[in-house]
Amino acid sequence: MAVIAVWKCDRDGSMFDNKKDAEEHDKMLELAANITSLIEQEVDIDENLSEAIGLLLAKRRDALARACKGKPEVLLEETHETDNVTPIAAGQ
Repeated sequence: MAVIAVWKCDRDGSMFDNKKDAEEHDKMLELAANITSLIEQEVDIDENLSEAIGLLLAKRRDALARACKGKPEVLLEETHETDNVTPIAAGQ
């Protein structure tokens, strides 16, 4: 029987085949939670909507950083930097 190492994200239970991707996903989820809290403190908004916005902004954090540095057009590009990090299904 083969042993396959997997890393599980503490926040949402996603599983990854390497530690780097698992840690990156966990950091993204932490950022999303903090953005969600900021939105809810500043705006009277539905909790589900604020979570969706927080997750969207966290996933696009690199593009947002570049946009804030003078390249707003990067927000309209179709590619997402975090799309190359994919969780693996449990039981594989």
